[in-house]
Amino acid sequence: MDLFAALAHPARRKVIELLATRGRLPATDIFYEFKTSPSAVSQHLKILRDAELVYVERKGRERFYKLNMGNVRAPELWTKKMTWLWNKRLGALEEMAKIEKEEMLKRERRV
Repeated sequence: MDLFAALAHPARRKVIELLATRGRLPATDIFYEFKTSPSAVSQHLKILRDAELVYVERKGRERFYKLNMGNVRAPELWTKKMTWLWNKRLGALEEMAKIEKEEMLKRERRV
């Protein structure tokens, strides 16, 4: 699943925030943070696993979840790239507007 699609749901973002602030957590601790059923939370965890945003470790009957920091940082890197590209485009637009304004002032002085 696409990283952005996985992060689109508020419950999944909350799981990411929980793991970011508390570190590795057992599934039961994650379930207790939600008012929905454990099966609904399990579906969200599955989507996060499929998107490779979290890892799951099994110890006996318990499942522990932790962040996959490489993939959690991917949206941040994409956002920074898009910001750089837009700033570059806006800078070019600003330069064009400045040139147009100067040319307009020159034409007005001639009249």
